[in-house]
Amino acid sequence: MLEHILNGGPLMVPLMACSLISLAVVYDRWMAFRANRQIDTRALRSSVMADLRRNDIGDAISKCESARGPIASVLLAGLRSYQQLKSKDESTETMRMVVAQVMEDYEAQAMGVVNKRLDVLTTVGTAAPLLGMTGTVTGMIVSFSGLADAGSVSGSGGAVAAGIAEALMTTAVGLIIALSAVIPQSVFNRWSDEIELEIEESTTSLVEFILTHH
Repeated sequence: MLEHILNGGPLMVPLMACSLISLAVVYDRWMAFRANRQIDTRALRSSVMADLRRNDIGDAISKCESARGPIASVLLAGLRSYQQLKSKDESTETMRMVVAQVMEDYEAQAMGVVNKRLDVLTTVGTAAPLLGMTGTVTGMIVSFSGLADAGSVSGSGGAVAAGIAEALMTTAVGLIIALSAVIPQSVFNRWSDEIELEIEESTTSLVEFILTHH
């Protein structure tokens, strides 16, 4: 199998590079999402809201500071903003608007970190099949050129068939690499959407608290 891959032509080099890059990104993102999914963010949010109802903003902030992940980070940004505004005795509407805007802005940064390097998987998933098909086309061109040069020499057809078979290897490899990038990306996108939804729920909870307790 390895011999067939090595005989696939020069375009096997970028295909192998795509494969290695894809595997590295998948491993990196898998570890990051795995670490985030081990955090009980709903329990954190519930504990933070309980602290706020006791008017203990400091404890709520401390819990978010000690927690990891994008949800805790966005909550922390909102709580710090709320603490500053409350110390200045700002109006309820001002606090609601400012805290919501701060959390929305920080959400964009947090989701940027969550989705980091996922665009690489999109690129690999698009480029790998194209590279594979290009390798197949160039390989077939070489094979048919050999057939034309051989003319009616006995056995040339078998040699051309073997050349085409090797050329088709690049398409097969390209498709396999694309699948190994696209499938994990689909899973990561779903997990990313779940994180974004939890951030929005956290923002809503804090804003509603401000509205109902001031």
